[in-house]
Amino acid sequence: MKDKIQLAKVPLEEAEQFWQMQRTAFLELLERYQDRETNPACQTLERVREKMTQADSFFYWIKWEEESVGGIRIVARANESKQISLLFVRPEYRNRGIAQQAIRLAEELYGGKDWVLGTHLQEKRNCHLYEKMGYRPTGETREINGKMTLIYYKK
Repeated sequence: MKDKIQLAKVPLEEAEQFWQMQRTAFLELLERYQDRETNPACQTLERVREKMTQADSFFYWIKWEEESVGGIRIVARANESKQISLLFVRPEYRNRGIAQQAIRLAEELYGGKDWVLGTHLQEKRNCHLYEKMGYRPTGETREINGKMTLIYYKK
């Protein structure tokens, strides 16, 4: 599996395809937690395009055997921790180790140390994934609503 996973930069002209896949990937969490202000399924295409043009923002397709099966956004600002700002795998491709390999590849591209991210505290599989990848809770959390809390990690 790991030899088949690649990261490929998302060109601006593919912003709409990325946005559509992002919306599909996060729709289930939106329905579960009703986090309309923070859920990527609620982001507009214009906002995704805006983020894609930021100098410190890098969007990648997660490719498996040349097919786009997910996406990742890395924010890498000078003199700050790198951030996994967005990570998703299409529902039909989950539980195959794709997200783990995407994280490894991102760390190879940007360096393996000094990373941060946030995820749903209630999504134990996400927390397990990041902890298995060497990320540790910072102790910081943020309640979004009565159904959902974000937990922050650092590596």
